[in-house]
Amino acid sequence: MRRLVYAGAAALVVVLGTACPASAHVTVTPSTTAAGAHAVLQFSVGHGCENSPTTRITIQLPPQITSVAPTRAAGWTITKQMEAVSPPVVDAHGNQIVQRVASVTFGAEVPLPDGYREVFELEVTLPAAKGTKLVFPTIQTCERGEAAWAEVPQDGQHVEELELPAPSFVVSEPVGGTHHHAQSASGGGGVLTLAALALGALGSALGGVALVRQRRLT
Repeated sequence: MRRLVYAGAAALVVVLGTACPASAHVTVTPSTTAAGAHAVLQFSVGHGCENSPTTRITIQLPPQITSVAPTRAAGWTITKQMEAVSPPVVDAHGNQIVQRVASVTFGAEVPLPDGYREVFELEVTLPAAKGTKLVFPTIQTCERGEAAWAEVPQDGQHVEELELPAPSFVVSEPVGGTHHHAQSASGGGGVLTLAALALGALGSALGGVALVRQRRLT
């Protein structure tokens, strides 16, 4: 019986040991994946490099993204690396883009200990093409060593098979008609408000007539 218990415990340790690294990848969570939308991307870092504290995180932006605004993070300095856009592109507002942010680096004022989680945010404008896969190679530098989260699955390969997968996601269908729906709802609300006011006025008038009749009767 004891042997079975020890064997089960050992198996559990093996399972946990293999599962933890996979769940501790550097990941990206977008607030939306809709084509052409403004999105806030959250990059999560959950561990150091072989137990060594993290000192710097560099997130590389795919060429399809030309508008980036990092969120200030307490205890971290932020550096943006620019590059020329050739040929220049025109954004949704008609502005010509001649340079873009190629990467954003968050430098720790105090190293992030291994086993502690940190989240870094970037506000971006997603490309207008549905189905575009966006890949964000991320370099994690530690006091000892570094981890290059830059691997991309090849044909027929699953991301779970990669040791250092790059954070990524796919752009989805654009969300259209929201503005028009809001206007329509606003217009409907105005009609209902006028109807309610009219009914209220009619009710007040009828109440006044009833009050006059009651006074005459008394």
